[in-house]
Amino acid sequence: MSMGYDIIGDVHGYASLLCKLLKQMGYEKGEGGYAHPERKAIFTGDFTNRGPEIRDTLQIIRQMTESGSAYAILGNHEIYNILYSLKDGDNPLLKNKKGNRWLSVQKTVGEFKRYSDEWKSYVRWLRTLPLFVELDGLRVVHAAWCDSHIELIRREIPSGKIPKKLFRSLVLNPHSALSQAVLQTTRGVHLVMPTDLKIYDERRRAHRFFRVRWWQKPQGLTFERWSFESKFRLPRYTIPPEIIPRTEAYAPDAPPIFFGHYCRRNGPWIIADNICCVDACVTAEKQLAAYRWQGESVLTEDNLVIVR
Repeated sequence: MSMGYDIIGDVHGYASLLCKLLKQMGYEKGEGGYAHPERKAIFTGDFTNRGPEIRDTLQIIRQMTESGSAYAILGNHEIYNILYSLKDGDNPLLKNKKGNRWLSVQKTVGEFKRYSDEWKSYVRWLRTLPLFVELDGLRVVHAAWCDSHIELIRREIPSGKIPKKLFRSLVLNPHSALSQAVLQTTRGVHLVMPTDLKIYDERRRAHRFFRVRWWQKPQGLTFERWSFESKFRLPRYTIPPEIIPRTEAYAPDAPPIFFGHYCRRNGPWIIADNICCVDACVTAEKQLAAYRWQGESVLTEDNLVIVR
């Protein structure tokens, strides 16, 4: 029988909840951190920012990955932290640390204000993490799996440590094929709204784009049916084909895919037989989700674990 894996959604600095989840799944704390005798954890990214225990969370996850009891991948929030920490000379695009992208980074920066050398060590470690995991018949990514993007990342990004120039290119050259592969893998596929259509959330903030069900073909669907958002309702008329971004549907016979990123609150977390989102929206709901996978091709709610 293959190794069992516990895929854990976005932790966002809630270390106490993470410890509770690990203990509930049978992980015990030892010299090398939390470990299970028969299973490994896989963290889907976004374990930094937002929460009250970011430093402790990083310590737990790094210790588990370095001792071999877990895998971890980069989420968009880890990428924001890496970008924020880069020394960028006089380039105005990279020097500008204002705007929505950096708001959540401030929580992490604040926790490490008195631990600058420790933070530098964590940034170096973050750069060693992969953008996806594929092993033993399952796949894990932070936001979206696209076969052509994954192949490009495999081919162009060396294993070991991701170069700083790649992170800089996400800002300086965001429309290159490799930048788009990294961005969509870590923050999902976005559908940009027509300029004459404004969508407002519950706080009356206008939105120019929304996240979509990247695993599903969009042709013939309405804005509402193709969206994968919980913030607001979208129009119930068919998406004009001219504004549909390039996507690749996820095949129903492909290996099970697990991801975070989308803040599912109360679910459903299992979207299809082989598709599962384990982001339980910890910041808003104060809960964490994990899926305990043991080789099945059809995912079941019986294997979900939620702690509050």
